[in-house]
Amino acid sequence: MPVATQLTIEQSQFLQQSFQESLTRWNRQRLAPAFPDDFSAARFDDDRAMLRLEHAFIEELRAQVRQAAASAPTDPDGFVAWFEALKHHGPGQHDRLFPWLAEQADRDQIRWFLSQEAAGEAGFDDLVAMTQVKLPDRAKLELARNYWDEMGRGNARGMHGPMLGQLVQILDLDTRIENTVWESLALANAMTAMASARHYAWHSVGALGVIELTAPDRSAHTAQALKRIGLSNAERRYFDLHAVLDVKHSRDWNDEAIRPLVAEDPRRATAMAEGALIRLHCGERCFDRYRAHFGLA
Repeated sequence: MPVATQLTIEQSQFLQQSFQESLTRWNRQRLAPAFPDDFSAARFDDDRAMLRLEHAFIEELRAQVRQAAASAPTDPDGFVAWFEALKHHGPGQHDRLFPWLAEQADRDQIRWFLSQEAAGEAGFDDLVAMTQVKLPDRAKLELARNYWDEMGRGNARGMHGPMLGQLVQILDLDTRIENTVWESLALANAMTAMASARHYAWHSVGALGVIELTAPDRSAHTAQALKRIGLSNAERRYFDLHAVLDVKHSRDWNDEAIRPLVAEDPRRATAMAEGALIRLHCGERCFDRYRAHFGLA
């Protein structure tokens, strides 16, 4: 698989703390439910400026993965095989950070890691909801089933988002934007951009699919870390659940969303490949930063 085009942090105006904090605050404001009186004429100019910057940010990330994504097959079987291989050979996979967390990290180190992860969580349920708008029926149904699982199948106690929120409270995690590294913010901002902009809809399908594909191993290691520092089954349920459920989610996403979408239009394969690689490279940057913070680089 061709490697991504390299771009140093110094060369980018987007891979910076100040920009990612600004983009995060704008995303939280624009996506929050509001009233007409909360919106001013000045917001049009602000939103237009931020949309242009967000677009440039994603286009920069696309440029980094374009060559690698172009190597992905565009027939359904070939693309699914390429996509599933990302679990073994994709950027950031099998990072030594996670066995270290599971086996050696102390409570404060685990808390710092989870603070970064929770602060950079864009909300998988909302990303799926935004992505499914106007998709073809078969893919839309699969995203609906996935969303229903994220929503606890109608049971508030089974909703995945509040499970993570409960863990934030139990461990008293610091999820303030200004205390979150830009790499984590950039991951959430990239996912939000692809899900909310319809011209990146196929990218979002690939990015969300690769989360389901690669999350189980990381979730299992994180759950092991939480068990080691004394959290109960209920308290670590978010990660225990994703270590198992996402295996099925990934298989169904590939069979019921990715495969038929590519069969209908082969161009979607390249877009999904770009989205998946963008997500993986964003994650890889996070893992590198976390290891550096812990002195493991």
